Amino acid sequence: MKVNPDLDFIRYMKSAGGDTLKKCYQCATCSVVCPLSTDDKPFPRKEMIWAQWGLKDKLLADPDIFLCHQCGDCSAYCPRGAKPGDVLGAIRAYAYTHYGFPSGLAKMVSSSKNLPLTIGLPALIVLVMWFISGGMRIPTAEAMSQYGFGHFFGHWDWRWLAKNVAFIDLIMVPAFGLAVYAAYRGVSTMWKAMMTQYNVSTVYRPSVNQFIEQFLWPSIKEIIVHTRFNKCGVNVNRVIGHLPLMLAFIALLFVTAYSAFVQDVLGIFYPSLHGPMSMMNPVKMLANVAAIAMIFGVGVLWSNRSAAEAEEGTSATYYDWFLIYEIMAVAVTGLGAELGRLVGVPVLAYFLYYLHLVSVLMLFLYMPYTKFAHLVYRTFAMAFEKYRESEFVGK
Repeated sequence: MKVNPDLDFIRYMKSAGGDTLKKCYQCATCSVVCPLSTDDKPFPRKEMIWAQWGLKDKLLADPDIFLCHQCGDCSAYCPRGAKPGDVLGAIRAYAYTHYGFPSGLAKMVSSSKNLPLTIGLPALIVLVMWFISGGMRIPTAEAMSQYGFGHFFGHWDWRWLAKNVAFIDLIMVPAFGLAVYAAYRGVSTMWKAMMTQYNVSTVYRPSVNQFIEQFLWPSIKEIIVHTRFNKCGVNVNRVIGHLPLMLAFIALLFVTAYSAFVQDVLGIFYPSLHGPMSMMNPVKMLANVAAIAMIFGVGVLWSNRSAAEAEEGTSATYYDWFLIYEIMAVAVTGLGAELGRLVGVPVLAYFLYYLHLVSVLMLFLYMPYTKFAHLVYRTFAMAFEKYRESEFVGK
């Protein structure tokens, strides 16, 4: 077998937390102790040798890369300190950039050197839109009490759509659309690569409903109930952070959809709905509880990550910390803006609300290129594992 190592790929892995991969001497301890590894499809032993050889294409088409939950069991028991979990994490970080579209944006987000631009671009977009809207003025405490942040981007008397909602839609909808399209392209490319690598031949193609019902939805259910996370041994307490964080995102997704329906649809007929939501509204209460759960969850992950770096020698990577800081920024600025409004300090409230819009835009815009992307890629990797064992595939 002729091996043509990709040296740039190896160098990237070493810089992204996989600098210990050369210590691996293929004892297979990692595959034995991994609670997610099976006898017929063991990992991460094969991934470690592929990584040492620089076989980038094989690794990027390997579903096991994404099925790894980085629970740390393999790294804890590795007799050589090769830290397979960190190596697989570095490979995933590379994969999100490799599959990212547009590639320039994906590469920008992947490097700490570009952090000023990564933050500055969304900050400039929101600032320019705020200026264009003509709403760049701090309200009085009385006006804020009446309208909340409903006049952040100004006000017009067009009943079909509030000006504030229109400008928020102009900022967030394109970013969300780009993220969805980029994730779709990336997952599609990954799926084709996995089909080719494992020589999967489709006997007959499942319908969209069949694919969702038999492969996609079961994978999503596994993720929601944290089935695989609960199998982890060394860092089983990660569930304490991941579960409330995931539930918080689900709750805030519902709140966002509800608010959009109320503002964009019902607001046409009942303009009073464009004002701030009552604190006693169940949806508002859910939003605040979700924000607190988000802060708690990401705080636990922050603590766990810091402890792992201090006690276990886990590599501190930009890939891991960027998402932790980003999610914390979304939650803290959102709650902070709300508190600023409630205590009647418009300057503080508007400043934090601006930062909140910037952090939310970053979350949407950069989703396919950061660690957040594992929600999409892992889901479809799990679906692929189910698919290639199904009756749709030739044996």
